[in-house]
Amino acid sequence: MPNILIIDDEKAILKSVADILADEGYEVSAAESGAEGLKSAKDSLPDLVLLDVWMPGMDGLETLAKLKEAAPALTVIVMSGHGTIDTAVKAVKLGAYDFIEKPLSLDKLSLSVKNGLEKSRLEEENRSLKEKVEGRRSIIGNSPRIAALREQIFRAGPTNGRVLIFGENGTGKELVARAIHKYSLRSSGPFVTINCAAIPEDLIESELFGHERGSFTGATAQRKGKFELAHGGTIFLDEIADMSLNTQAKVLRALQEQEIQRVGGTRTIKVDVRVIAASNKILEDEIKAGRFREDLYYRLNVIPIEVPPLRERREDIPLLVDYFLKEYTDESGGRVKKASLEAMRLFSTYSWPGNVREMKNIIERLVIMTPGEEIGASEIPPPIRSVAPENVAGGEMFSSRSTGAGSLREARAAFERDYILKRLKENDWNISRTAEVLKIERSNLHRKIAALGIEISATRDV
Repeated sequence: MPNILIIDDEKAILKSVADILADEGYEVSAAESGAEGLKSAKDSLPDLVLLDVWMPGMDGLETLAKLKEAAPALTVIVMSGHGTIDTAVKAVKLGAYDFIEKPLSLDKLSLSVKNGLEKSRLEEENRSLKEKVEGRRSIIGNSPRIAALREQIFRAGPTNGRVLIFGENGTGKELVARAIHKYSLRSSGPFVTINCAAIPEDLIESELFGHERGSFTGATAQRKGKFELAHGGTIFLDEIADMSLNTQAKVLRALQEQEIQRVGGTRTIKVDVRVIAASNKILEDEIKAGRFREDLYYRLNVIPIEVPPLRERREDIPLLVDYFLKEYTDESGGRVKKASLEAMRLFSTYSWPGNVREMKNIIERLVIMTPGEEIGASEIPPPIRSVAPENVAGGEMFSSRSTGAGSLREARAAFERDYILKRLKENDWNISRTAEVLKIERSNLHRKIAALGIEISATRDV
């Protein structure tokens, strides 16, 4: 039952309005002054406040300002027997939902209260949905790598510095970009994304900068591009390395000048955007190969952030599994499924070449296809079952180097080194073929070989 607080210094008005609203099924409380009303509002947390303007001591407008300061989302309807346009404008500017003149019309009062409560309900529903969506976009994990990542996000967020995010496919680079925007001074502005790898070369300039009517076949109307749509906010350029050199030059100009021109247009349009870019490729290698502009790289790479692959933060895997199990079970409306100890062990030892994206797909499939409430090892897909037993059992993959590591991180690195060495030997030190077996990008394997101290001179790439 909605709770309505009436603040008015006229006892007759208090009683009559309270009786009317009580008859309509509302729970009503009353206060005879602004100060008393503020205290009552803090104690009872009303769903809506009816507030008189002309009161001795603290008047209605001052009371309104203090109410909105304490509870910005509170719906307040202002009443006055000496209503003027100036007073109404001041009330609305201070956050009042509606302004009603006295003597009160029963129908208008009832309708205004009903609409005000509906507004409150919709705003609360919207807040709840936003929190749910933000929850789905949160970065899950407590590992040292994720703790360090969060710290970088918190530091980078409030600045206007451009950010370049590195990471394999499926690691959550867009999640990181959204988190940076959320903690930025532009958080109330738009967050606009564009996947540079998913748009054909002949259309990407139009997507980025917009076009004028008739500028090319099919351009039947003027259209704003992503840079314009992101004005005052953030634009996220995903897979930036897949842009052509010609488009890269135009993006560089947009960054340097903070202005763009639509395709087919001559007018210069000023844009105020923060650019966050991402790539799953090693851009230094792309620059050496002549596929990426060095000057654009330095423009983008003000704040570099690397998102770790799932296999490098295995301690987060149980958290992620439980999180996705709950998410997909909630969507289906059933009871929350649990992973058995053996299933969780298989999940924790799998290398996850597709990272979190691969895990999400597998968990969704298991939630749909597993009849019982517990997901056992027999339900786990073959790729995970076929790799994990070797990891779990020990065998050849656990050398004396890995068993002698002093910390979990050292043990994990040693295990990964031995695993990659074994696969390299099996594939006659052919890096391309080994990368295919490991289901990772060849560039990522090169990076791993260097990071783990594997002698590159001992390998050959045929």
